[in-house]
Amino acid sequence: MPDKPRSILDLRAFRRREDRRLVLVIILFLVIVGGVTIGLVYGWSTAATGAICLAAGAAVFGLLWLILSLVERWAKHE
Repeated sequence: MPDKPRSILDLRAFRRREDRRLVLVIILFLVIVGGVTIGLVYGWSTAATGAICLAAGAAVFGLLWLILSLVERWAKHE
């Protein structure tokens, strides 16, 4: 049982939820739209290689976001 009740308008939880959604949308947009664009311009066989490279870049972006989120949580506990 939590020590104090959570308000209906919990802005911190809302911000965390929206940050997660935004990161997911950015990663999906990067991989899907980038892969389709590469496919349309250079051909679909090249799009597979491009999508792999875009996925690697998206993974780096996601890893950086995860590290910063963990540092933020750690700083709040100190």
